[in-house]
Amino acid sequence: MKIIINGNEKEFKVGATLQEVLRDLSLEGKVMAAALNMEIVKQDKWESCVLKDSDKLELLDFVGGG
Repeated sequence: MKIIINGNEKEFKVGATLQEVLRDLSLEGKVMAAALNMEIVKQDKWESCVLKDSDKLELLDFVGGG
């Protein structure tokens, strides 16, 4: 299935969870927030959040600065 992540299309196995996608992209521990189709998904739901074909996922990391 195809998922659009931060504007880039990526291919994943059908039924992949948000946590599996982060693991496949080597982003575990680096992503602070995730929005699936414009809805925030809390971190405690990432393991049970099953993605579907054509979902739009935004992954965010907060960076301090001034």
